[in-house]
Amino acid sequence: MGLFGTADIVAISFFVLSWAVYAITLERSSHGRNSLSARMSIYREVWIRRILDREARMVDMQVMASLQNGTAFFASTTLLAIGGGLTLLRSTEEAMSVLATLPFGIRTSPVLWEIKCVGLVVIFVYAFFKFSWAYRLFNYVAILLGAMPFAEKRDTPEAQSHVMRTTRLFQSAGRHFNRGQRAFLFALGYLGWFISPWVLIASTLAVLVVIWRRQFDSDAYRAMTK
Repeated sequence: MGLFGTADIVAISFFVLSWAVYAITLERSSHGRNSLSARMSIYREVWIRRILDREARMVDMQVMASLQNGTAFFASTTLLAIGGGLTLLRSTEEAMSVLATLPFGIRTSPVLWEIKCVGLVVIFVYAFFKFSWAYRLFNYVAILLGAMPFAEKRDTPEAQSHVMRTTRLFQSAGRHFNRGQRAFLFALGYLGWFISPWVLIASTLAVLVVIWRRQFDSDAYRAMTK
């Protein structure tokens, strides 16, 4: 079986499949159109249309700046996580020594440990690309907000086209941010593999339950359905 035992292959396959199925269900299925993220995406268009009716838009730009700052925070945090993963990769011998003293009975080869670290770094690199692109898209949305036609021209075809253009870009920024945050959460589940493949399956299931409930059975979701 090589480096990977049967349990490792089953666990990592379950992890990847769970992530893919959840993402596809949330973003591309009819069920996903009823999620909390999808409902909030509708309000992005509502917000942009109401901006068109206002002459004073300073508050809207402040809200947009807060979205940009939050995305920048996640992007910078991801860089720290990548650095931590690379540190684990460089400290394989030290990590193996620490694991040997733990009472959990964790047994792994140095090569397998390094593969696990590389996988963790790859997840955080993916998250960084998503957050950094979302940050760039929020910058573009801010530019489009600054180019928003004046309120007296809100009924013109140009204004309506600008609203839809801004909304689509805004929704795209939100999607990429959500994907980055999803990668963060699944990275927490991935940490279970460092203990054992069975813990990886359990931690992945735990992450799935938590994020599924937040999208379809949380207080925030119920607040948006009333």
